[in-house]
Amino acid sequence: MKRTFLFLVFALSFGFCQAQDFEFGEVDRADVDMTKYAKDTSAQAVVLKEFGKTWISSADHIPLIHEYHVKIKILNPEAFREWGDVKIPLYKEDDNYFESVRDIKAITYYRDENNLLRQAELDPKNIFHTKLNRYYDQLSFALPHLTKGCVIEYKYTLESPRRWSFKEWNFQADIPKIYSEYEVHIPGIYVYNASLRGALKLTKVNSDIDRDCFSFNGIKCDCSKITYIMTDIPAFKEEAFMTSPKNFMSAINFELSEYTNFETGARTKVTKEWKDIDYDLKHNESFGSQLRRTELMKDRIKGVGANTTDPLEKAKAIFEFVQKNYRWNNIYSIGSDDGIRKAFDSHSGSVADINLSLVAALNAAGINTEAVLLSTRNNGVINKLYPGISDFNYVIAKANIGDQSYLLDATDPLLPFGLLPLKCMNDQGRVMSLDKPSYWIDLKAEKQTKTYAFDLKLTDDGKLKGSMTCYSRGYDAYNKRKQIKNFNTVDEYVEDLDNRLKKMKILKSEIHNLDSLEQPLAEKYEIEINAYDDMQNDKRLSFNPFLYDRTTSNPFKLAERTFPVDCGAPSEERFILTVHLPDKMTTEALPQQVGLALPNQGGRFLLGYTPTDDGFNCSYSIQFNRSLYSSEEYPYLKEMYNKIIQAESAEVVFKKK
Repeated sequence: MKRTFLFLVFALSFGFCQAQDFEFGEVDRADVDMTKYAKDTSAQAVVLKEFGKTWISSADHIPLIHEYHVKIKILNPEAFREWGDVKIPLYKEDDNYFESVRDIKAITYYRDENNLLRQAELDPKNIFHTKLNRYYDQLSFALPHLTKGCVIEYKYTLESPRRWSFKEWNFQADIPKIYSEYEVHIPGIYVYNASLRGALKLTKVNSDIDRDCFSFNGIKCDCSKITYIMTDIPAFKEEAFMTSPKNFMSAINFELSEYTNFETGARTKVTKEWKDIDYDLKHNESFGSQLRRTELMKDRIKGVGANTTDPLEKAKAIFEFVQKNYRWNNIYSIGSDDGIRKAFDSHSGSVADINLSLVAALNAAGINTEAVLLSTRNNGVINKLYPGISDFNYVIAKANIGDQSYLLDATDPLLPFGLLPLKCMNDQGRVMSLDKPSYWIDLKAEKQTKTYAFDLKLTDDGKLKGSMTCYSRGYDAYNKRKQIKNFNTVDEYVEDLDNRLKKMKILKSEIHNLDSLEQPLAEKYEIEINAYDDMQNDKRLSFNPFLYDRTTSNPFKLAERTFPVDCGAPSEERFILTVHLPDKMTTEALPQQVGLALPNQGGRFLLGYTPTDDGFNCSYSIQFNRSLYSSEEYPYLKEMYNKIIQAESAEVVFKKK
């Protein structure tokens, strides 16, 4: 949920604002003595007070300055790592364009063994600067003398050359906050679109005029001073089946809409239309120019797919060729900084290096292919209110063959043709073509399926012997192949699986289609299960038929979920079990049948038992027909999992004849 405001310096109704930073180095004894936070007794820590301030400086070499100051109560040692170890990401492009941090101060307030209040200050020698990758460094420090019940306080100033990227503010975190305040100073020559994200409302917004706050070449202008305050902020509880938490955490973002040139007085609009972005990308050296390198790729793919005239088979051959030629360097990008020629020859590259090479190669082979920009699930959803490319962090290929389109990502050698990694299943992507306007497409995955089939015979000595077969398709097959490939050999994988199974012993194994990525992965095992410890002395025996991959906990635990359930892809799981009993045994009681359906044909859970002449059959199916469910459907999903757990804990009862 986003609410958008337009801030113009002279178009605001101003009110007097007393907001300001709090004193550093002072602590309330009651905060140190606090043992739990009354409004969230499960919290490991709580932000007592938080203040931030951002302004645009008149200094040309340091355009944007951001101050941050926070005081946090640590209630349990589990919070030491996340909240006592501070990490500040720093953007950089080169030696002349980078972010830096100065004026770091940090104190820990604690009680010693004599219950006396003490404080420990951060030693500057314990501040570390680390290179993360090409575009980001990290400054980090750990608060000294962390103990259960301590209060930590730190502040710093960040200087950034990114004038157009005004600092956002996150009101919500995974721990509660008592008070959070953000103050911004925006010169009158700038107009920003501010978006309030999340379900929470601001407690207060104050605005005032900051006179002559900005100057350039002797010319001055006023600023709008706006303060946003939120109090009693609950912790954001992450849960299974969700995209990036930042899509739903309460925060305020700023996007530059237009600005005035001080030298000429001309008004320049920064917010563009898609046709402007299309033009910029098509003429961009790292994007459009790389898509045009079909002649380069024509030479590189010479002979690939030469034994077929079928466009789809040729496309698959080129896709596999690009997959095998590259090793992804784990860098996300939408543009190739050094060009696809260098990346191809070095056999290593970013997402853009690999997939822009794929687009160019397919087009070189006469297969109409476009690039698709998207934002991965961890990166957040695209803000479609204002056209721009800053939200995108990934690019894939869209091959158009006949009346079908195939979305392709060649960064992972285990991805079959037409299957994107789950991280890309995030709402929509923007299709970029060199010869037509861009447009949106839905990012949808085909249903992933998994089938277990058991055929077992109960022996007189209390063992179940027989076969277990598992077929996997889609993401289930991809994840299983990835798991197997992590071992040096298939035998090592089977040995590890055998060690992890508690009562089941693998006697023989076969795995088929491990490298045939478009085929279902098939696992076949001969197994032996210790069903009972001493069968001869018991007249009645109970047996749980869910021998493998049993559901024991509900992934949905919140009393109320304010954000949607996003599984990434529809799914179906089937389980079929046939048990043959010895002549002296018979089935006394079978669990009840279960049938449950989600509203709006969202899915269903079916479980049935059927007696046979020498035992019984058990079969169930769990279907989720959609990848996305609204927060209103959350209670039904939660109840369905409760039913699944209950049904899978039921026992089949045998008795001696």
